[in-house]
Amino acid sequence: MPDLLIELFSEEIPARMQARAREDLKKLVTDGLVNAGLTYASAGAFSTPRRLTLAVEGLTANSPTTREERKGPRTDAPEAALEGFLRSTGLTRDQLEARDDKKGQVWFAVIERPGRPAAEIVAEVLDSSIRTFPWPKSMRWGAGSLRWVRPLHSIICLLSDEAGATVVPLTVEGITAGNTTRGHRFLSPDAFTVTGFDDYAAKLRRAHVILDSAEREAAIRQGAENLAFARGWEIVPDDALLSEVAGLVEWPVPLMGVIEDRFLDLPPEVLQTSMKEHQKFFSARNQKTGRIEGFVTVANIETPDDGATILAGNQRVLAARLSDAAFFWQNDLREAKAGMGAWAEGLKSVTFHNKLGSQADRIKRIAALARELAPLVGADADQAEKAARLAKLDLRSAMVGEFPELQGTMGRYYSLAAGQPENVADAARDHYSPLGPSDAVPTARVSVAVALADKIDTLAGFWAIHEKPTGSKDPFALRRAALGVIRLRPNFPVSVILEKQVERGLLAAANQHAVGFRATIRINTPDAKVLEEAVDVIRTFPLTEKGEVWTKEAHEQFLEVREAGELYYLSSAPEDHFERFNGQAKAGRPENIAADLLSFLHDRLKVYLRDQGIRHDIIDAVLAQPGNDDLVLVVNRATALNAMLQTEDGRNLTQGLKRAGNILAQAEEKDGVEYSFGADVKFAETDEERTLFAALDTAEPAIKAAIAAEDFPAAMTAIAHLRAPIDAFFEAVQVNTDNQIVRRNRLNLLHRIRAAGQQIADFTKIEG
Repeated sequence: MPDLLIELFSEEIPARMQARAREDLKKLVTDGLVNAGLTYASAGAFSTPRRLTLAVEGLTANSPTTREERKGPRTDAPEAALEGFLRSTGLTRDQLEARDDKKGQVWFAVIERPGRPAAEIVAEVLDSSIRTFPWPKSMRWGAGSLRWVRPLHSIICLLSDEAGATVVPLTVEGITAGNTTRGHRFLSPDAFTVTGFDDYAAKLRRAHVILDSAEREAAIRQGAENLAFARGWEIVPDDALLSEVAGLVEWPVPLMGVIEDRFLDLPPEVLQTSMKEHQKFFSARNQKTGRIEGFVTVANIETPDDGATILAGNQRVLAARLSDAAFFWQNDLREAKAGMGAWAEGLKSVTFHNKLGSQADRIKRIAALARELAPLVGADADQAEKAARLAKLDLRSAMVGEFPELQGTMGRYYSLAAGQPENVADAARDHYSPLGPSDAVPTARVSVAVALADKIDTLAGFWAIHEKPTGSKDPFALRRAALGVIRLRPNFPVSVILEKQVERGLLAAANQHAVGFRATIRINTPDAKVLEEAVDVIRTFPLTEKGEVWTKEAHEQFLEVREAGELYYLSSAPEDHFERFNGQAKAGRPENIAADLLSFLHDRLKVYLRDQGIRHDIIDAVLAQPGNDDLVLVVNRATALNAMLQTEDGRNLTQGLKRAGNILAQAEEKDGVEYSFGADVKFAETDEERTLFAALDTAEPAIKAAIAAEDFPAAMTAIAHLRAPIDAFFEAVQVNTDNQIVRRNRLNLLHRIRAAGQQIADFTKIEG
């Protein structure tokens, strides 16, 4: 079985595209080979700044011969049907076979496809892969039509086995495949031939190219750590930067430099961000002082002076960059010490969203909400409101203007400079968190209040203006905001908070058009007459607190065309005034929007809990209970229920509860009554019934007390004690007996079983 080596050699490939390109090359080629009938043992993809490489081991030498029988039209079918069948098979009429079928004679085609050599298939697959390669950005050069990320110079396409290596005949836009490549651009620029992957990798290393990006990363990490250790420093970990730098060099040579003393008073985040973003430097921290005092740059070349010239040039550029940062820092500090009033004023002219007002408007909403949330999370209301008003002021600072990724971080420094308490300053830094599923979650109470307010306002605002995520599109990161709310764990009913904030969002949208708020009216119709009638109704209601009425000018200003036939109005008109439009007008009341938003939070919560190993049916069973707007209770309840269902008692109890519910539901439907009262032990005829009565008498108050104390593990333990008596009851007792008094008593007893379970979850939703 031959091995296949492919190399696509080009000008420098952007580092950010290399990892995806490796996987795309592997998938395109291996999928194409398999679809053509070839198999292989293993495949590996590699990249350097100037090449994409694929090595396939154990490739079959030929595709197998295949034979396919295809049923066609009847022999007496119209000529057009037969001609279509012949075109689809590629055969002629005399190559068809007439066979007897249930409905008469039918044409059959026997299509035999002979196997093909691997070289022929590889050439087709690679040609197609190159021409259709999914680069995020690509270019054309010269007079050719081929598009590649950068000009493509050469192609290696080599099949090798025990007998030797063979170049696969292939030409793409004038580039003919061969067995030749080049090493490092400066250290080993001459071309050389290869005979297979092992020979290729070894010769590349001798030509100062490390093919494997993971190996380059390891070399950079080890070299940087050794240089830092020699000075008593440590490298600040940055895996993303490490991956990027490994994509910039083929022969990494780490070099260490020292930051000038005049810059050491800059915040460490500023030093680290400036060096990373502008020059791709790794930061080195002095373990004794805790300050970032040095850096590591990675050259792509070995020099006679051991990198001294390279390092000197980098030092000069770094000094210029850090001089800019120091200038921004000093100017920002002066404004911070003056109270940041100019920044607050400046945010009035920064639009957050054209329907939700400016950043200043948004800060007012967040501050009001943070004050409401503060007592619910145990924070001081004044501090929470103050932190919310300060948290986003750094958006107007010069430093954040230069480095947007420092927003929040710089807010903390500026708040401290303004004399604010440390927990208020921390909230400015932490209120963006968590930014993702692995990001740290703030725990300080003021920070939690502001972070929740920020995310809830984002969600409520965009829900209020009908800007929800659709499919994979989420331009305002609302799913991330919802996950942030869930991970912050608000231990209170969120529905009222959502409703209030939705109303504030609707007010913001209304204020953008200088009209008052009562409802968002959606009129979904292309009928001009219906729209005119709707406008006539709206005109009769005051639109602002000043008593202004709907005018033609207000209508033209306020009407927004979302898509053909779908128009939105803000109006004080009550919803019932639009019933005449046969349901074409729907009012977006705050409570309705909040309910939809809560449903969205539940959807994100399901994803979050599934990642924690909790099944979807368990989550649904818990969400079906009252109080599902308290996310902490939902999580705790689901976690405890999940743990119980891992036990044998829990699984068997679930079956008993479901059986009780099913029997009771069938009886209630049949009899047209609800069996929910009157179960009395004096009508019990068996010991199993009396035992179940006693068990329920014990379990019910225990479950109720545990639920009230939010001790869900204790509630699960209490209900689990019902497993044995319920099993024994169903084993020994016939519920639907002929004695109607006994039957009714037993059905009422089943209601007690169902009610005991419903205190915890809707067990009918649990599968299995």
